[in-house]
Amino acid sequence: MQTATVGTPSEKPQLQRLRVVVADDHRPMRETLVRLLTAEFEVVAAVTDGHAVVAEATRSEPDVLVLDIAMPGLSGIAAATQLRAGGSTARVVFVTMHSDREFVDRALELGTVGFVVKDRLFADLVPAIRAVEAGQTFVSPSIAR
Repeated sequence: MQTATVGTPSEKPQLQRLRVVVADDHRPMRETLVRLLTAEFEVVAAVTDGHAVVAEATRSEPDVLVLDIAMPGLSGIAAATQLRAGGSTARVVFVTMHSDREFVDRALELGTVGFVVKDRLFADLVPAIRAVEAGQTFVSPSIAR
């Protein structure tokens, strides 16, 4: 969520950067996600599995969660479902290798979310985050209906 901070009349307002938690079990992908997002967002944590993302999101209350769907222990969808049930208002953007409509439909059942296939990561991730923050749903064009 971007909000202007009001200062003295001579100061320019500063925009607050969206706070993001990233979860992916593959270190190179997690590092890529963090590098890709750091220029525009405040990445508050990068974790390796669904259990860790639930703990971190509960602690830090981010604006957006960027979650791999297929993670060991607790999937991204299960983690997002658990967080929603616990009252989290964080928007969710799923990143995945899976372009199967079944995964998309399961993700969209959670409400306003983004769904980005990893082969479109550089083109779609930032627009997906902007869309979900605006209350819209985003699905990578390569799998959109």
